[in-house]
Amino acid sequence: MGKTGYFSHQDCWLHEMGPGHPECPGRLDAIEDRLLVTGVADALERCEAPQASLADIELAHNRLHIAAMRGLTDWLREEVEAGGPPYTQVDPDTSMNLHTWNAALRAAGAAMAATDAVLAGELENAFCAVRPPGHHATRDKAMGFCFFNNVAVAAKYALQRHNLNRVAVVDFDVHHGNGTEDILAGDERALMVSFFQHPFYPYSGDQAPAANMVNVPVAAYTRGMDIRDIVEMMWIPRLEAFKPELIFISAGFDAHREDDMGQLGLTEQDYTWITQRIKDVARKHCQGRIVSCLEGGYVMGPLARSVEAHVRVLADI
Repeated sequence: MGKTGYFSHQDCWLHEMGPGHPECPGRLDAIEDRLLVTGVADALERCEAPQASLADIELAHNRLHIAAMRGLTDWLREEVEAGGPPYTQVDPDTSMNLHTWNAALRAAGAAMAATDAVLAGELENAFCAVRPPGHHATRDKAMGFCFFNNVAVAAKYALQRHNLNRVAVVDFDVHHGNGTEDILAGDERALMVSFFQHPFYPYSGDQAPAANMVNVPVAAYTRGMDIRDIVEMMWIPRLEAFKPELIFISAGFDAHREDDMGQLGLTEQDYTWITQRIKDVARKHCQGRIVSCLEGGYVMGPLARSVEAHVRVLADI
């Protein structure tokens, strides 16, 4: 039985976007506490996330975007030293503090380190408890709480640096992973499958997508059983036909019925079921190799319970 890695880093707690912001360090506390109190943490291989190299970030993002993020950090440092505010806005709901740059490098670094360990056979699969999240970050801009696209960076890294021929991305966040689609659309070596509430932020994903995108927009208040039907009828056949060598998961838990960020009706049992179906495909086609990265999920109780459900399936407990 393979081991499940748990990648995180203290830097991921230091990034924050201001009092009352839903994408807060407490999300990681809630997850860690839950995994500890349930004993799930004991079954995981804890791994420290390294910082991604800029050359690897460039696999998915253009240099101007990377330079802009770094430049904003340097500018903010000068402002703070001069007594200015500790944050700078990147878009209406996304801001940076002095620690965002390092946290973003750790989050992408976690996804790539997990990819290395899984492809080396040291781990069967891995969960990256990281923030900031990534799936809204496009090739050339930060948005929607995201700076670098952790999963897309790691997917490109697996293709370019490990010379894989086929990788799949599964995204079950309540929001469309527009950044991941922007980076991977048209790349025949990648397949992305997702469902997302629509119409809803970022108001994308319903236009004629590239052939390697399986986008399933769903209406508000769609329940778990309907989502399971979508997974079974629309995701699984495409994944099976594609035969991925590694599966990445953009694991957002804000489609939970108790998460007021969205209006979908999933429960922990649905996340267990979805994770099991992904794992079935992974066991059949790629020796169980899965790298999962935290995306959304903003109400602490359901977030923590849903991550626990997800990780239990990954770790066979």
